[in-house]
Amino acid sequence: MPKEMELCPADSPTALFGFELRRHRKARGWSQIKLSKAVPYSVGTISMIETAKRSPSEEFARYCDEALEAEGALMRLWPMVSHAAAPPWFRPWLDVEATAEAIRTWEPLIIPGLLQTEEYARAMLSGEPGVSPEQVEEHVTARMERQSILRRPKPPMFWVVLDEGVLHRPIGSPAVMAAQLEHLLRAGQSPRITIQVLQLRAYSTTGLLGGFAIAQTHGTPDTAYVEAASDAQVTDWAETVKTLAFRYEGIRSEALPQRESLELIKETIQRWTD
Repeated sequence: MPKEMELCPADSPTALFGFELRRHRKARGWSQIKLSKAVPYSVGTISMIETAKRSPSEEFARYCDEALEAEGALMRLWPMVSHAAAPPWFRPWLDVEATAEAIRTWEPLIIPGLLQTEEYARAMLSGEPGVSPEQVEEHVTARMERQSILRRPKPPMFWVVLDEGVLHRPIGSPAVMAAQLEHLLRAGQSPRITIQVLQLRAYSTTGLLGGFAIAQTHGTPDTAYVEAASDAQVTDWAETVKTLAFRYEGIRSEALPQRESLELIKETIQRWTD
């Protein structure tokens, strides 16, 4: 039999669920085949979930919990995996992001969620019409948890291009903006994070219709996330991803190099502290 793929439960909630599923299955002395006979899922599905290549559904977690007599252990993990605090249309991207080896993102309006400070995120999320303080805090917590992928032993390569207007757009307060830009400077020191700024004087119009991100994971098609006012699109359709990749490279080619971008960010902090 081929050796089972080793899984690090700290990599992502999906990896943690797969690790625990395998642990409970082995504790009962069951093979994947035996488990598949006890639940209405194929061996292939069980294998992909155990290796974090697919996220489990709530129904899957419930069936396996009961079959393996895990006493609710798998069901307690499922909310973490399901990203319950996130909008339904955003959850597929969270699954992609959690296992990505490389992410390229373009943001013409705001700091990307993976690089937002807690106060910046709170100010952003508080602006949603009708949102309650409790919902804001729930969403802020979820956004901060997303950032754990950048603290993994081997985080994804993260290439970010920001429009210069993002540095000047007031979110929260001058203190919030200054702290956010300081956070960008610190993030830019990571060998796996590249931050570039597209200056206003570049007169570039490519990408002004909205932000997007492209994630790469070995063995799976590249997947794109395209921002919209609501129900943003997550797709791995090859033509769409290819078009966005060309667009990203066009935007990046007009942006300042990393060193000059960080210098510009540092200069802009003065605007928020004077």
